[in-house]
Amino acid sequence: MIARGFVAAETLRGTLPVIQGLADQGLLATVDLLGEHVTCKDDAQRGKDAYIQLLQALASERNVDRNISIKLSMIGQVIDEDFCLVNLSHILDEARRLNAFVRLDMEGSSILNSTLRIFESVFGDYPDHVGPVLQAYLKRTPRDVEHMCRLGARVRLCKGAYRESPAIALQRMSQIRAQFKTCMQTLLEHGHYPAIATHDDILIHATKSYATQRGIDPSRFEFQMLYGLRPHTHQAIAAEGYNMRVYVPYGRKWLPYYVRRLRERPENVSFLLRTLLKT
Repeated sequence: MIARGFVAAETLRGTLPVIQGLADQGLLATVDLLGEHVTCKDDAQRGKDAYIQLLQALASERNVDRNISIKLSMIGQVIDEDFCLVNLSHILDEARRLNAFVRLDMEGSSILNSTLRIFESVFGDYPDHVGPVLQAYLKRTPRDVEHMCRLGARVRLCKGAYRESPAIALQRMSQIRAQFKTCMQTLLEHGHYPAIATHDDILIHATKSYATQRGIDPSRFEFQMLYGLRPHTHQAIAAEGYNMRVYVPYGRKWLPYYVRRLRERPENVSFLLRTLLKT
């Protein structure tokens, strides 16, 4: 299957050696249990329990960063926001106990406001343990970046992978790159340990250059890339002295995840093929 090289394993037990292997190479990891858009409360509760078990498993590993990425739609967001908030609070209670960090994945624009609303509801109680993802191609994102900088939140900046209307999202790659750079610069200057998530060499180079020009130490931010894509580049960036985090998905629900992404935005197919040709 095409996903085999990009999903660590179907089980947590099979994933932990992958995480340990990355740590042994000097690479950080954020772990993502695949699944999204559950519409049953029992499934949402199981999603919450699985995330807590993931945090506990990472805490039992040696020299492994306790960092996970979750989808609010997997713990009840599309069922009831207050129900989701309770589930998220349980996860964050455990993250705080274990000194772990929880990244709230950003999905399509239909739940963007809900995601940011839920994030801000919990951020005051868990400022060191939770942070959002912002997507550079959305026209509103520069304002969201500035707001998150004022809050002192840890932001993960990515281009954005969903097909969105031209009314709310930039469509041309040159425009997306330009806005990504603007957001990246704001985050490096004023953000709290931002994550610059991209496989785009133009944007990687722009980030390194801007940090050097502005005297921003590499310890103040990190790069992020997907597991299985350009592993030699992961190691090269880390060898240059930058923090390099690998986004590691696992689970049995890999097929809906990949089909959904490729179907929503056909450009993702060409991106995947281009990236496979690089190292």
